[in-house]
Amino acid sequence: MTTPTSPAITPYQLLGPEKIRQLANTFYDVMDELTEVEAIRKMHSANLDNIKEKLNDYLTGWMGGPPIYREKYGTVCLTEPHKPYQINAQHRDQWLQCMDEALIRIGASEEVISMLKGPMYDMANFVKNTD
Repeated sequence: MTTPTSPAITPYQLLGPEKIRQLANTFYDVMDELTEVEAIRKMHSANLDNIKEKLNDYLTGWMGGPPIYREKYGTVCLTEPHKPYQINAQHRDQWLQCMDEALIRIGASEEVISMLKGPMYDMANFVKNTD
């Protein structure tokens, strides 16, 4: 006899849509503030409003919520939008530094931070396209 398992709790359920939006906005605020991540900041336009919205849409679906990004853009391919940039391990680590700090600033729980640590690394590492 098997016992039913309860469905896994997603980061989307733990954070909710407003915290995910706050995470996307805070991520780019951190990128603007930290001089040590200047290399990845230079890969973005001066006005970050559009990319904040795109990150919010992407993270919403990626964390288990509605597939907003896919509905708007038709794909969730990460490599294509990053193709014009030379992204190395240093850039990956800078991106992760911004995300780690943003998660702390929005008050994400240890459960959420722990849940996202490995997958965030994998996502950031996936777009790395040069040594």
